[in-house]
Amino acid sequence: MSLNNAKHIVGEIDGVRCTIVESGITLDRAAFLTSLLRENNLEVMEMVTPPSAEGEEPLYTIGVTDLVFNPVFAVYERRLRTPEGEVVTPGYWKTGNF
Repeated sequence: MSLNNAKHIVGEIDGVRCTIVESGITLDRAAFLTSLLRENNLEVMEMVTPPSAEGEEPLYTIGVTDLVFNPVFAVYERRLRTPEGEVVTPGYWKTGNF
């Protein structure tokens, strides 16, 4: 989910209702978000979408089991922390660094 859209999306991953954090993302982005969200004590669910054509990479969907979690509000209300204990800024969320 882009930080430009605060729409709350609920979906299902492996039979569990989740707040969808981001979908259609790369493995690196999925690993970053999974690590960050787990660091903030959220239960993370991941779904892999196989590539649609040969030579393409699979895409990932990341969700959390907290149905009221909204990543836009969490970032802008300064509720998320980095592993170093710093506040997650929009720049950090988007790029994975300060």
